Amino acid sequence: MPMGMGPGRGRGRGRRRKMRMIGFVPEVRYFYPALPPVGQPKPPIFMTYEEFEALRLVDHEGLTQEEAGKRMGVSRGTVWRALSSARKKVAQMLVEGRELIILPQGNEIPKGMTEEKP
Repeated sequence: MPMGMGPGRGRGRGRRRKMRMIGFVPEVRYFYPALPPVGQPKPPIFMTYEEFEALRLVDHEGLTQEEAGKRMGVSRGTVWRALSSARKKVAQMLVEGRELIILPQGNEIPKGMTEEKP
C-alpha cells in the first residue's frame, strides 16, 4: 500500500477541498441548443456549482474576484481558476452548440446553511 494511503488517511494526496459557500442552487441546470446537432452529437459539458457561482458573482453581479472569494469562503486564486474554467465552458457550449449541465461537486454549502448537523 502506498505511503499515506493507510486506514483513516483519506482518499489521496493533497489537502481536503475546502467547502465553498454558494448564494443559491441554480434552478435551471440544463442548457441545450434549440436545433438538433448535425451528425454525431458531442458529449455534454459539465459545470460545477463552484464555477457557476464564480461566474454569477463576478460577471453577473459585478463583484471583484477578491469580493467573490470572500463570499464563497475561498481565495481570490481559487475564484480566478473557477471563473476561468466556467468562461471557457460557456464559450465552448456556444461555439460548438453543445449541451451544458450544472452539477454539484459535493463541497458546496448553500447560503444560510452551516456545516454543523443537528
